[in-house]
Amino acid sequence: MSLNKVILIGNVGKDPDVRYFDSGAAVANFPLATSERGYTLANGTVVPDRTEWHNIVVRKDQVAFVEKWVKKGASVYVEGKIRTRTYDDQSGVKRYVTEIYADRVEFYSFGSRREDGQSASVSTPVQSHQQDNNPNPFQQTSTPQTGNFDSDDADDLPF
Repeated sequence: MSLNKVILIGNVGKDPDVRYFDSGAAVANFPLATSERGYTLANGTVVPDRTEWHNIVVRKDQVAFVEKWVKKGASVYVEGKIRTRTYDDQSGVKRYVTEIYADRVEFYSFGSRREDGQSASVSTPVQSHQQDNNPNPFQQTSTPQTGNFDSDDADDLPF
């Protein structure tokens, strides 16, 4: 058994390029940047920020959403498969391209700062228009419990 699944949360690098074919099919492509924060090691070595660029390919039902709403700088959640293809460039050199074939594209709110300087709510994806009924991996499925947790009954522990 094998699994090819990619989940990315990042920022769109440029407006999507949407192409339509004679058959009525459409495909959208856009670059997505994901970043890892830099840090300093205990010995003083500074490890800089690292940004990775991903080529996103969107087909089928998601193309209309991407064309209308996704723009440069938008924060998006992308779920899909990784694929590598080869081609020969104009000078005959074999080139490799790694792409993410998106099954799902959604807006994503990173919980930015409010005007009063306080942090906004927890990060949550914003649901896009979809035909499938895939559950949102970040969606809360139950109501948080409130009440007295000072009980001595060990059977009431949530773990």
